[in-house]
Amino acid sequence: MTLSTASQQHHGVKQVRNDFRTRDVINQAIASIPTVGLQRAAEFLSAMNIPADLAVRTLVYPSRRRQM
Repeated sequence: MTLSTASQQHHGVKQVRNDFRTRDVINQAIASIPTVGLQRAAEFLSAMNIPADLAVRTLVYPSRRRQM
């Protein structure tokens, strides 16, 4: 994390995600939760090489996701 990124996060400045692949994979996992369940969605994210902390945050704490 750069100094400017840390400063932006500290001051509540929203950043646009530039990793579209990660965004799309996470959205796909979240959309599949009603059908396959939380465990399978987490396994999918793991298989797609999404970092564990990011997977947990987005699946278990949806209010902590970035809102656009």
